[in-house]
This record gives sequence, C-alpha cells and structure tokens, in this order.
Amino acid sequence: MMGVLVVGSAGCALKFSKRSPWDIQQIQALSERLEQFRTLAQLKSDEADRLRQAKALLDQRLSSEIANQNVTVGFDERGLVVRVVDRVLFDSGKAELRPAARQILARVTQVLREQLADQPISIEGHTDNEPIVRSKWKDNWDLSLARARSVLHYLVKDEGLEPRRVSAAGYGEYHPLASNDTPEGRQHNRRVEIVVLPREKRAASSQSAESGATESVGTTYRK
Repeated sequence: MMGVLVVGSAGCALKFSKRSPWDIQQIQALSERLEQFRTLAQLKSDEADRLRQAKALLDQRLSSEIANQNVTVGFDERGLVVRVVDRVLFDSGKAELRPAARQILARVTQVLREQLADQPISIEGHTDNEPIVRSKWKDNWDLSLARARSVLHYLVKDEGLEPRRVSAAGYGEYHPLASNDTPEGRQHNRRVEIVVLPREKRAASSQSAESGATESVGTTYRK
C-alpha cells in the first residue's frame, strides 16, 4: 500500500498543474496518512493506539481552530504534532501568551494529561526569516525560544502538566514549513509546535536539554 502511495504521489507531481483542487486535496490527505503510517509503524501497538486516539480527540476538541487554519494536528517523524500559528498565541514580536491562547492550550493539555500521561513532550518555537528590529530579542532564536518557554510554563504552572515530561527548544528561522518569500509563507512558518515524542526518546531529550527555568524543565537552542 505504501508503495502505491509513493508512486501515485510521484506521478501527481509530474502533472500537478492539470489536477483539480479536489485532486490536490486528496493527494495531501494521502501524504498525511502515509506519514502517520510511517510514524506509528515504529511504535509498540499500545503506544501507537494511544497516539491515534489522542489525535482523534484533539481533532474533535480543536475543530473550530483547525477549520480556521490556526491549528493543525498530525504526525511526522518526531511523533504526534499540534502546530499553532503564532498570531493565535502572541502579539507581533511578543512572547506573552494572549488570553485566547490559554483556552486552546488548556484543551490540548487536557488530552495530554488524560490520554498520554507518560509521553514526553517537546515545545518547539519557530519564526520566519525577518530580522529582529527594535526589540529586546537578540535574534529569531531568542524569540522562538522565549515563545516556546511561555507555552511550556503555562502548560506546567497553570495546567498542571508534569515538569519532568516537558522540554522547550527554539529553532528560529531554520526549520521553515514554507518559503519565506511571501507573507503567506512567513505566516505559516511563525508557529509553536507541541510534539508528543515516543517514550524511548525521553532519555535522549533529557540528555540534550540544558538546565532551564525550573529544575525539571529543559530549554535548548537548536539550528
């Protein structure tokens, strides 16, 4: 089945301009399912089942934000990823959470507590490639990490997520999802990702994280 999907995707790329919007949407859906299969195939059955169930629950509880393209929930090589665009969480150039952001994060944390109680969580901040101007931040790394830590602190201090499970990382502009050549692409790249990692990655994550704001919370710059 996976071979068929790969071949089909490659064939579509050759004739992409002739495809209808419906065809393109179907191709994207198949690609997402293929990535999900690849991720879950590497996990033990009970862990994979919990991640599937958690995704379904997140899809349900974040349905309005997903419909408005402010949130996406899916799988990649890291695990289960909740991706939130920056405009939902922060004002421009800021790292303090907006009041509306807390409602979204509270729904995410509820699922993390109830469905994925023993899974490690990585909070990862990303920016576009626009340089920092007239701001207290030294660079985009600084801003992306500050935003990741703001989300982390809210999940731990306000929502009661266990500190030992959580780490924060700032990637700056170096892991874009889209081209930074357009406003739409830059908006797509400014985001925070809440990543549910496989359990075997817990040790590696804790070893690579530097000491952070509290003893149990790691924060890291990454490029």
